Amino acid sequence: MRVEHVSDEEFLRYARLTSHPIPIEQSPAWDPFDASVPSRSFWRRLAVFEAPADADAPPVCVVAFTHHVGNGFTYLWAKHGPIWLDEQSARSEREVRAALRAYITEELPAVDFVRLHAAHPAPDLCELLQTVTYDRTVVIDLTVPAEDYLAGLAKKFRYTVRKALGHEATTVNDETGMDAEAFAELYEIYLETAGRDGFGIFAVDVYWSMLKALAPHVRLFVARRTDGPRPGRAVAWLIATVYDNAAVYYYAAGNAEARDTDATVRLLWDTMAVLRDEGVTQFDMMGVDSPRAPQLAGVGLFKRKWGAESTIDGAWDLPLKPWKYRSLRLALRLKRLLRR
Repeated sequence: MRVEHVSDEEFLRYARLTSHPIPIEQSPAWDPFDASVPSRSFWRRLAVFEAPADADAPPVCVVAFTHHVGNGFTYLWAKHGPIWLDEQSARSEREVRAALRAYITEELPAVDFVRLHAAHPAPDLCELLQTVTYDRTVVIDLTVPAEDYLAGLAKKFRYTVRKALGHEATTVNDETGMDAEAFAELYEIYLETAGRDGFGIFAVDVYWSMLKALAPHVRLFVARRTDGPRPGRAVAWLIATVYDNAAVYYYAAGNAEARDTDATVRLLWDTMAVLRDEGVTQFDMMGVDSPRAPQLAGVGLFKRKWGAESTIDGAWDLPLKPWKYRSLRLALRLKRLLRR
């Protein structure tokens, strides 16, 4: 196989030959967000072709890479890539990785490993050095009318949705254009959520940069309460990306009051109603638990109430410098042991 550096236009033309929405992280729309985050930058969009070349044949796959600089290491991440146009077998994945390894080693020799997605585990792939991947998600079909969709939910959850919709003191609005001072209130809710559920979050600047850099492909919806001593207070919010008629439930938070009033349910329902009316065709809830991601069990329990899970390609590390990668893994293991 051979690898070619392609333009944004060529990449999108090839990617649209598939029957699936293009992941926003692989699209040019994502590049400004990468540029806004220190230690990250867009690298290249590539197409992988069969060799010898057939001038009229499309590539086997296309893939976009972001360059990451870590503490003592560098890597390329093709988040939700490659995008496959041909059969995605274990053999084809292996051959594509071999071609990418040779190309990247030649073009960017300082890179220690590549992170990319694959359907088939293989000896050259490793579990992620850091962060959590997921290989199952829940995708809601927004082309189904709301009442038909509601009728298909479990009886107990239908009751929860209807109860949430009946809370007159809860309002949900698209507040994508809010300023940084107003967003600080939402970040406090995220801090509460992270502390309660035991996960780490980024500094507020990362989420604010995302809202600015990805516009108009990102939306911020906020649930507020109109009752009580402080009417208009935020209780829950979510950030969703919208690209190629597909939405992704990227970040979300809800405080204790939101849990007591089912505001997170109302928030999701109203968000999907707005997107459905705008012609968005699917809403990806972005990851549930599996044997590779047991720590997502809490969110998985909530997300599966909205629909059936489906299997997707999880992320893997492809070491380009095996000795360096082994030393990084050992250093991280020792670091975690010292924290205990």
